Amino acid sequence: MAVAPNRHGRPGADGKPDDECPFCAGHEELTPPETYRAGAGETWTARVVPNLYPAFERQEVVVHSPRHVETFAELGDEELAAVAQAWQARFEAAAGEGFPYVHALVNEGRAAGSSLPHSHSQLVWLREPPPAVSRESAAGLDALLREESLALGDEPVRAVVHRAGRVPYECLIGAREPDGFELTLALGVLRDLVRRLRVLEGPAPWNAWLHHTPRPHIEFVPRLTVFAGVELGAGIYVNTVAPDTAAAALRKA
Repeated sequence: MAVAPNRHGRPGADGKPDDECPFCAGHEELTPPETYRAGAGETWTARVVPNLYPAFERQEVVVHSPRHVETFAELGDEELAAVAQAWQARFEAAAGEGFPYVHALVNEGRAAGSSLPHSHSQLVWLREPPPAVSRESAAGLDALLREESLALGDEPVRAVVHRAGRVPYECLIGAREPDGFELTLALGVLRDLVRRLRVLEGPAPWNAWLHHTPRPHIEFVPRLTVFAGVELGAGIYVNTVAPDTAAAALRKA
């Protein structure tokens, strides 16, 4: 558990709109000094800045575009590549400073925990892999990522509807083969998945995160369900959409 009372005052936490978006090009002075920039000179495609309201020892924000883009679905190919470049560069920087694991995550929508609408991700620097990663099985992940009946395509890196998803349309994004994961391709699949979800459910909030080990993959969790006493108290999740139905709907969208 992490306790971070300072986050109560972060932008958007009180429900009030911001007068200016600090993530748009031209507003760079509204953020802390950047730790990384993808792009040459004054022109940037993605920026990394320290989180003003960190919940952890080290936490950064990756701004996905100089444009005011409010959904991952609208990022261009160059912007996706810049996000992947920024994540990878900060993974390496963190390892060099004694943080061997970085938890990269995207929260989109207020119900998913995002306090600013401009598309961005978070990088949480950790001294060791988090519990959720430590509990994972490479063999189990391999089996899930090879579920042909639940896959949304036949590309080497693709989305697969989770056989035991906690919520409707929960997916894993990964490679068929253990050594075939490529971050830029995976982010492209995530963008496609968000676009498909928006066709089915409108601009629904969602969370996604990258697990580096034991089998690299991105987990995608739409926030279409409110967790109640059964889910929170018993750890039993009631998914109202069968995985086969979810896969068919996402393919058609």
